[in-house]
Amino acid sequence: MAQASPFSPWQDRQAPSLDDIQRMATDAFAHLPGELRHLCGDIIIQVVEFPQDDVLDDMGLESPFDLLGLFQGTGLAHRGLQQTGEMPNMIWLYRRPLLDFWAESDETLGHLVTHVLVHEIGHHFGMSDDDMEAIEAEVQE
Repeated sequence: MAQASPFSPWQDRQAPSLDDIQRMATDAFAHLPGELRHLCGDIIIQVVEFPQDDVLDDMGLESPFDLLGLFQGTGLAHRGLQQTGEMPNMIWLYRRPLLDFWAESDETLGHLVTHVLVHEIGHHFGMSDDDMEAIEAEVQE
């Protein structure tokens, strides 16, 4: 019979990696309503440690921990004819700010990643907060 470890089950665990957060985001995206995923087109979801300094400067943020995610590109509501050299639409998720927020909340990390992802996609479509909450609820089911 195996003896129970005297250590916490967290003793040998590490913080979720960039790849772990990327998998959570990819899974959340896969569970969005099909029509919404289709409308997102070739949107790129990228997970990095922190926002770049120029992003912080442009947004007037003092700390890299103040931003959990960001939509960069041309939102559907503002899109006309595609211009040559136009960068693809991207959603950035920031691992360290996400983990910091998660550590101070009662939410699961998966729920938080889904929330930020849906919120950033909402920017792409010009959705209201109520619309985003309804989509998030559908993904979480």
